[in-house]
Amino acid sequence: MKLVRRLSIWGLLVAVVMVLPGIVGAQDYAPPAEEQAWLAATANQSGTIPPGTEITMQNWQQYKQFMPAGMVDLFEGKYFWKMPADVRMVIGPTVDHPMPASYREATEKYSAQVRIQPLADGGMTIVNYQGGQAFPNPQEPNKGWKILVDEWFPPAPHLYVQAYSPDSALIHFCTSDRFQNRACVKNDLVYRQLAFNSDPGIPRTEPGARDAYLSEWIMVESPEESKYTADLTTFYQDFTKPQDDYVFVPAMRRSLRLSVSARCAPLFGSDMTHDDQKTGFNGGFTAFQAKYQGDRQVLAMMEETSAEGKFPENYDWPLGWAKPSWGPWSLRNAYVIDVRRIPSMRPGYCYGSRFMYIDKQTMSPTWIDLYDTNMALWKVASYAKGPLTDPASGQVYAWGHYTEQYWDLQNDHFSSIFGADSRGKDLLINGMAPKEYDNITKYSTPGGLMQIMK
Repeated sequence: MKLVRRLSIWGLLVAVVMVLPGIVGAQDYAPPAEEQAWLAATANQSGTIPPGTEITMQNWQQYKQFMPAGMVDLFEGKYFWKMPADVRMVIGPTVDHPMPASYREATEKYSAQVRIQPLADGGMTIVNYQGGQAFPNPQEPNKGWKILVDEWFPPAPHLYVQAYSPDSALIHFCTSDRFQNRACVKNDLVYRQLAFNSDPGIPRTEPGARDAYLSEWIMVESPEESKYTADLTTFYQDFTKPQDDYVFVPAMRRSLRLSVSARCAPLFGSDMTHDDQKTGFNGGFTAFQAKYQGDRQVLAMMEETSAEGKFPENYDWPLGWAKPSWGPWSLRNAYVIDVRRIPSMRPGYCYGSRFMYIDKQTMSPTWIDLYDTNMALWKVASYAKGPLTDPASGQVYAWGHYTEQYWDLQNDHFSSIFGADSRGKDLLINGMAPKEYDNITKYSTPGGLMQIMK
């Protein structure tokens, strides 16, 4: 088994594709055929799965009514990627994950003033958003789109940091192909919410935020030949303004602003794109329409146990499926939404449909089925999350640590993005983060990229 450690800097760059102004179509649309069949098959879910149950290849069909459509495909063996013969999914109790108190307070204070505003190009945005959940009880009309907006602003810490230190770990991007060639890239990560904050003691809009509300900074630490390659994505308080993507190229000693179409570019050679960041969805909710497809109970992994053991050698290869040591699976109440680019913005975009299973408590996806522009299933993605406590405030964030896995069913490729290292260390949040990473200029602005090699 050969470990290949390569990263193509130019894999971050893509050709410019013309993206036209969009109009939100008033027409209804049917789900992809595979999802339509899944919705019909799961419409009358009954019973439950008792804690202690082990789902295996011998009994999985008893529980398929609770599996997302893409997970059913992995069990059925329809593609190259399929469940290993000895797969074990241990079921635990469903643990309550209430939203942090300050986030709930912001929701109560500000949500009543949030309004949907039609745009001149036919899209929609929101106005008067100040923080918390924009639509705490989403209803029709536009229920699916309201759920998408809530997923855009989840109850998450305002600062995430991953860096190799005594208390933290580097983030890992690991990939594998059908021949089990594997490549791993280790990265530093700093994600910062600059505006609409609800964390105790944090300004609602931080000094230095300017017109941004969120920044995502990632830099390669190894392999050595790619060290210092960095990617910065900036999101704006004007929700109609597209995000900006920058890459720092060490060989050139300069940063480059990427085209709008870079949102479909692979991120550090993985199967994850820029549009798959930020709790599983990006691209600007004003450019998308989302149809609510119903409520379901779905199997999800909430990592209640420690991060120790969640490392590539502890996967069930070749699929890369989570082993029981990661933590239990449980049934979670989920919204199911079908997300698509508005019609006139579809040319040149990577996905035809993003079928999302959104956990109702954390308002973040636990699974996503991604369809190409011909509505053929392309990728399936699993998101395992676990809680972390901020010692300063005592608040518990359900999305504290995480593992994300992407299976490319059309190209027989697999990627895993995870935070834990072999020591069991994981990411740090808010005041737990090393002080040197609490730097807006360096980690949240394009100018900061030019400080990397100084």
